[in-house]
Amino acid sequence: MSRGLFVTGTDTGVGKTIVTAVLARVLRLRGVNVGVMKPVTAGCVERHGELISEDAELLAWAAGVECDEAVAPYRLRAPLAPVEAAEREGVRIDFDLIADRFLQLCRRHEFVLVEGAGGLMVPLNGGLLIADLAARLQLPLLVVARPNLGTINHSVLTCYAATQLGLEVSGVIVNRFPAEPGPAEQGASHQIGSLCGAPILGIWEECAGPAEQVVERLAARFNADPKSDIILRILGGSEEGGCGETGAGGGCATGCAGCG
Repeated sequence: MSRGLFVTGTDTGVGKTIVTAVLARVLRLRGVNVGVMKPVTAGCVERHGELISEDAELLAWAAGVECDEAVAPYRLRAPLAPVEAAEREGVRIDFDLIADRFLQLCRRHEFVLVEGAGGLMVPLNGGLLIADLAARLQLPLLVVARPNLGTINHSVLTCYAATQLGLEVSGVIVNRFPAEPGPAEQGASHQIGSLCGAPILGIWEECAGPAEQVVERLAARFNADPKSDIILRILGGSEEGGCGETGAGGGCATGCAGCG
């Protein structure tokens, strides 16, 4: 089975799709055969009589793959919690089907990025949550957090819940950081890194414009960042298990999670 990563958020609307698309774009630029998956999308648009997941389309565009049934198996019309949208349409979200589609993608690709819906506690089918889906797919988590007031609580709760459920949190990306941060934004990232038990792997600035342009700008910046190799190695679970950067005392010079 190919390696992969499950991208979740501390809330809805924190920019999980953009972050996932940027990672897909960067991996593709570096020659990785990357696949993408948006298992459940609520709030799909109708186009030529077919429901379309615009999130999945963006991910597929970034990865350079076709947006087929494996990439977006469940597409729901109502912009509601997935379980509510599914009930309205008489659909039952089946984890076995999602796992089967995920395995199809694993056979096609070296690495598969899976984007969740909302946060870890979002219900998909009865008592089954997004967290249960991540566990079923046996993927580590990347948590996407917002930068403003309240994010410390949301981020710590997300990482704590993940740990209690036996999920590995590879790191946190603080997304949409403002160009002129206030006191709340200035201190939040440090607190998140201190309290979440997972490293801050990036503080991505807020970008305006069409989604594709935002992805391209952020991907170019990330790809040029000297730390990007280390970050991708942490997220990808490389065989080395760390960044390989040795400090004066023989330990990791960067303090990355892979080296401990």
